[in-house]
Amino acid sequence: MSEKELGRKWDRCLADCAVKFGTGLGLGIVFSVVFFKRRTWPIVFGAGLGLGMAYSNCQNDLRSRYVLHSKVAKYFSFEQK
Repeated sequence: MSEKELGRKWDRCLADCAVKFGTGLGLGIVFSVVFFKRRTWPIVFGAGLGLGMAYSNCQNDLRSRYVLHSKVAKYFSFEQK
């Protein structure tokens, strides 16, 4: 894996982490205010859930060496003639 490709993967991971953490934190705040009488556990739960999903995505992205990104999908037909 080249250094440039590794840098791209880390950039994607950090951006994904920021988005998922922010979304989890935001949803946690909304649920805390609306449903749970301003308790802190929904905020922590939402932020942790977002970080966990981001960590899992980064782990899969960094472990995969050869991912083919194709815009053409093959079509298989199971119809019998």
